[in-house]
Amino acid sequence: MANVSTSPLAAAGRPLIDFALPPRCASCGEVIDEPGTFCIGCWSTLEWLGNSGCQCCGLPLAGTEIDTCGRCLAAPPKIDRMRAAVCYDDLSRSIALRLKYGRKVGLAKTMARYMAPLRGSRDDDVLLVPVPLHRWRLWGRGFNQSALVARELSKVWKVPVELGSLRRIQRTRPLKGLNHNQRRKAVAGAFKAVSPERIHGRSIILVDDVLTSGSTAEACAQTLRKAGAKRVELICWARVVRPAQLMR
Repeated sequence: MANVSTSPLAAAGRPLIDFALPPRCASCGEVIDEPGTFCIGCWSTLEWLGNSGCQCCGLPLAGTEIDTCGRCLAAPPKIDRMRAAVCYDDLSRSIALRLKYGRKVGLAKTMARYMAPLRGSRDDDVLLVPVPLHRWRLWGRGFNQSALVARELSKVWKVPVELGSLRRIQRTRPLKGLNHNQRRKAVAGAFKAVSPERIHGRSIILVDDVLTSGSTAEACAQTLRKAGAKRVELICWARVVRPAQLMR
């Protein structure tokens, strides 16, 4: 049986589908040429981070030739490499919130599209691990937004996703409004490696939607390290880069 997505009939029908349901900007809804992207106006509003910045934490290093920031040199983080597609602002925040709370699950593909070029580890034994939700939050929301993004990255990278090896065993209070030390204490012991044998000796790429202080990601990385991960990286859609909220 012919594959419908690649058959001549399907190809011939695409212009009709695009005419009836034209691709729209993932942010403002303006009609655009390609699905899962942004219009020129929204694209220019976003502050793209890419692979530049500190080789460890990924924060911008404007006006300097060094490749590692002073903070990472003084206190190397538990995560070997961190990258985000964009800075956290009103537009990138709205994309994340519409996925998380608005159930616009198609935005996971948009986010993954711009996160995919940021891949670091090319090991054969690399594994994608989404930052997990506590089961009560997962049941209430119906899905883990980070897992949706991880699945989209898996399709692009041809890398397996491991959903069950890292579990959130404590339902922590909301971290909004807490400083870094308070956030770190709140998530201490919140995660558990359920199947360490799946993690031991492998390079792990953690996937999340937004990085603020980094406390949650660090707690995940610490758990993965204890389970035997040889390397832990983090990739996310957006991250806070305002001076008062930089990763410590």
